[in-house]
Amino acid sequence: MLRTPDTISTLRDVLTQCHTIAVVGLSPQWHRPSHFAAKYMQAHGYRVIPVNPLVAREGGQILGETAYASVLDAAAALAAQGARIDMVDCFRKSEDIPPLAAEAIAVGAQCLWLQLGVFNEAAGAQAEAAGLRVIQNRCVKIEHARLFGGLGWMGVNTQVISSKRLRKLPY
Repeated sequence: MLRTPDTISTLRDVLTQCHTIAVVGLSPQWHRPSHFAAKYMQAHGYRVIPVNPLVAREGGQILGETAYASVLDAAAALAAQGARIDMVDCFRKSEDIPPLAAEAIAVGAQCLWLQLGVFNEAAGAQAEAAGLRVIQNRCVKIEHARLFGGLGWMGVNTQVISSKRLRKLPY
């Protein structure tokens, strides 16, 4: 069983500390969940790095950022710019996660985030043993909106009790 508790404080810490997100499986099609979530995060101040081998092969971009064939390629390009990947956000099938966890470890990411419906206990344990925080079966966009004031105004139960709405996001 994985040790990273996905409590509100853990999720808030991860979303506050991780500013550059490599989104594996980011689709160039606007109606796909990966595109929608990445665009939301980009609009909220995060740098989104697309990892999509098909788009990268053509030298393309998604959401104004160059697409890369792998997390390792993206990390190498960012290192040349003096930046690094903080989070690897995976929009892939559960069985595709082990090599992505290995890449996240290799690039020194802080977090391996697996989207809704994606679980891989072995890969998660490997990443945690290397010091990464592992979040499984959660959407980065939904959690950001829930924890930083994007859902509360609609009357959605965010399980965050406060008499005040955040005026300024913490990043």
